[in-house]
Amino acid sequence: MYIFEKNSTMKFANVTDDIAFRKIFGDENKKVVLISFLNAVLCLEGEHKITDLYFPNTFQLPKFRDGKSTILDVKATDESGRSFLVEMQVADINGFSKRVLYYTSLGYVSQIDRGVFYDKLRPTIFIGILQFNMSNNDEYIHRHQILNVETGERLLMDMEFNFIELPKFKLELKDLNTVLEKWIYFIKEAEHLNIIPENMDDKGLQTAFESANIQTWTKAELLAYDYSGMRETDERLRMEKGMEKGMEVGMEKGKLEIAQKMKLSGMASSLILELTGLNL
Repeated sequence: MYIFEKNSTMKFANVTDDIAFRKIFGDENKKVVLISFLNAVLCLEGEHKITDLYFPNTFQLPKFRDGKSTILDVKATDESGRSFLVEMQVADINGFSKRVLYYTSLGYVSQIDRGVFYDKLRPTIFIGILQFNMSNNDEYIHRHQILNVETGERLLMDMEFNFIELPKFKLELKDLNTVLEKWIYFIKEAEHLNIIPENMDDKGLQTAFESANIQTWTKAELLAYDYSGMRETDERLRMEKGMEKGMEVGMEKGKLEIAQKMKLSGMASSLILELTGLNL
């Protein structure tokens, strides 16, 4: 067992990394971490609080170098039997909102087998932690339910969607008051710290910081973490190059359209070439 001394220097992982995220939040031996996080995000208090969780898929290092899964499928075993999907998403990929609906629906229907009565189904709640802005408002957290658009009445109760947009979270350490604010600060800023801040007084948060300290990780975990970071960097570069290529193609197409209009207007080819930069 690793003993932490007060104010001892640590080195924390990038919590948004796939390996680190699943190690911290998906460890069945440290349920207090995810229980605290879910209660904070969903504002659960009193008898509605989650008290225990069951992990269908406990944390494991990928067996293959290209193996990757950013979805944590967590099933609550409290009195209400709610199930949760927690996802870390680093890039605004095409079809993200549709994927959210797909995975949440899949998580909902997979609770029962064919022939089982529908009343056995329990609520499924999605929580997306995003490194990009999804909405047009300034709020860093927003919740979506299925409501009557005219009256606000909620008849379909079993699905809920929560999104945390990290770029919109601007609070500094000294300004943190709620457990939720401290959790989001941990996710966004832990890798830039070298001690557990004194105001992180929640047991789940303290355990999360301890799990994020890479000085306590095994060699296999560190290798997987390093590779995951390199893979993410490569993916970002590919996306950036793809965007640049797309812009180049778009600009070339635009130049051709302008050149065609110039040609139809009777402008000399030599002048068109000079103005657009196109070759003959």
